[in-house]
Amino acid sequence: MVLPMNTEAVTLLRIKSGKLVEGLEHMSPMYLEGIKRILTVSADTELISAPAYFRAAQDAPSLNAFGTAISIVQDELAHAHIAYRLLEDLGVDKDWLIYQRSAREWKYPYAFDVPLDTWHELVVANAFYDQAGYELLSDVYHSTTFGPWKRALAKVDKEETFHLRHGQQWIRRLAPDPVEREKLQRAADWMFMLTVEWFGLPDREKRHSEQLDYGFKGRTNDGLRQAWMAKVVPFCDEMGLRVPAHLDAETSQYVIDVPFPARFDASEKRWLFEEGQIGWDEVLERWKARGPMNAEYVGTLQRGWSAPTA
Repeated sequence: MVLPMNTEAVTLLRIKSGKLVEGLEHMSPMYLEGIKRILTVSADTELISAPAYFRAAQDAPSLNAFGTAISIVQDELAHAHIAYRLLEDLGVDKDWLIYQRSAREWKYPYAFDVPLDTWHELVVANAFYDQAGYELLSDVYHSTTFGPWKRALAKVDKEETFHLRHGQQWIRRLAPDPVEREKLQRAADWMFMLTVEWFGLPDREKRHSEQLDYGFKGRTNDGLRQAWMAKVVPFCDEMGLRVPAHLDAETSQYVIDVPFPARFDASEKRWLFEEGQIGWDEVLERWKARGPMNAEYVGTLQRGWSAPTA
């Protein structure tokens, strides 16, 4: 039975009264489209991280290290399942979404389209990317008006903390050695600004407001970006890793020290800061075109579905 959805006014009244939205019967059409959009980004991001992290895990320095990385991959698969399952409850065809959608239609941060090739890149990804994921999902956990997701994120929140701490602990272990620190630095040189991008358009450029209007999240893109830098920049300073951002003492805000946004050469894993700042329209074109690993990663995830039967 398909339950009738609420009008916009009734849905907003429910939210303003402090009640959680529990299902389709509490949603207006606009609320439904908004929650499907943010859930799809979350699900796709969790799932695509599995082949990305597995690729780098094969460079693990020991069997124990490899096992820990695989446990992180397992967590990411479980987190993706939670979000896709919620989408299924909202009427989305989960099988189509995972197995039949074209690679370029997937919605996840561009950072995961750039290959992680080494253990050093993996642990920096854990420290940077998983910290970003934690900031985003922790904000959703504390702020969302969608009850089923709020309850599910209690588990996810704790596991994302494990992932980012895995990266931090390995960086602490490796950074005292100048040779190892230089390998970490090379990873940070391209991954830091990709994670700054992760949080999306700056508030002045934001094109969808329903995430805040409906309480899907509590902080703006710029607020989340600042929260991430407040964790990552001091940690990198402590570890002797150079990142292009600093805290402005007068404003208590982190300032980016390079042109932002800027062009990025994914094949070389290099930012073209010497070309100066570009417009966000050009960044959106890069995101929409996807990056070098998009087709391979999505193909890996879809391979078993499309394989011919005997």
